[in-house]
Amino acid sequence: MGVRGEPDAATADLIKRCELVVRNKVRPAYVYREVSVVPEDWGVFLPEVELRLPGRDIVRHLDGCAKAVILAATVSAEADKLIRQAAVTDMAESLAYDCLCSAAVEQVCDKAEKEIFAGDTVRYRTWRFSPGYGDLPISVQGDFLRALNAQRRIGLTVTDSCLLLPSKSVTAIIGISDTPPKHRRGSGCDICNMRDRCAFSKTGGCGRE
Repeated sequence: MGVRGEPDAATADLIKRCELVVRNKVRPAYVYREVSVVPEDWGVFLPEVELRLPGRDIVRHLDGCAKAVILAATVSAEADKLIRQAAVTDMAESLAYDCLCSAAVEQVCDKAEKEIFAGDTVRYRTWRFSPGYGDLPISVQGDFLRALNAQRRIGLTVTDSCLLLPSKSVTAIIGISDTPPKHRRGSGCDICNMRDRCAFSKTGGCGRE
């Protein structure tokens, strides 16, 4: 929400009130699948789902990974509805809903990872890498959702401009390896295409490290 340090009493109260509404309204859901990873000259191929992920960054991210998990998560269309309705009467409330729902979908992804790797023998795994990170084009969103049958399973779709609907949703791939990654790179702001012109990066990052 752009707050530096501790929020004042009014902002803290707003967040607390909106958080209760978000918890009661949204319907978190996620789907995932384990797939094989085949490096190619142009990027990475996931044969089980016939998904092609072009770019150098995804190759580096999955270097040494024979397997990966593809994941899609959402907090449902109720999040968009809350944000939209609040914007008509109270922009501060709408902003609070927006930020809370962004945090919520990241928590859904964290929960999904715990389920995916609970009791697993996987020695190493990468952090979540999403379409639009580095040089992996956002245009693969549609193929990503089709690979997971995400529209039928969790109601997640993509627009012609490659935006996810509901908007508070995430797609990502997590590499799995028996050995430490060969090319350990930064995450979050380190590889973001917006890092040179983002207001958040100038004040310590957006929190997605």
